[in-house]
Amino acid sequence: MTDASLYGPSAIATPANFVTVLRLLISPLLFSLVVQDQPSWMVFVLWVALATTDGIDGYIARRQGTTRSGAFLDPLADKVLVLGAMSSLAVIGRFAWVPVLIIAAREIAISLYRVYWGRRGLAIPARRSAKAKTLVQSIAVGAALFPALPDTSLWVANVLLWASVALAVVSAAQYFLDGSRAATSMQADA
Repeated sequence: MTDASLYGPSAIATPANFVTVLRLLISPLLFSLVVQDQPSWMVFVLWVALATTDGIDGYIARRQGTTRSGAFLDPLADKVLVLGAMSSLAVIGRFAWVPVLIIAAREIAISLYRVYWGRRGLAIPARRSAKAKTLVQSIAVGAALFPALPDTSLWVANVLLWASVALAVVSAAQYFLDGSRAATSMQADA
């Protein structure tokens, strides 16, 4: 048995899922600390640890076998972590609400769109632009939480936040185009 087949697609209790669920469970602590303490080294380090675990659970899953539960849980954890952190930063005035709400609306719309097509047997895989969006969002949050140079990092954080809005809009358009092309292809095959 190779490492990539340790867990089948229907497995739930996997090391990768454990890391993902742990991220989900620790996220509310981060949000609470952001709102209560403002940026601090402890909050920044916690953010970096939680953001980094996204790559760790993916690495583990690729080595031991990807699962349907992981395919659902990992993006959910990403959305909870990033949107929760951004909302917490908006609550304390380090981020504006407009870009946070645009990103939240995009995430909801694309999630519903993918579920819609998924129920019709059509998978719309993640695009590179969507992965870049998540990375830029994570860096923007990290910059907003970086306590050493709050004025400089806040300016950088907001530039990165708006860059992630642009990536969110572009990747959403790509998803809609992918879905429409795939639907046309499905109809042509039928």
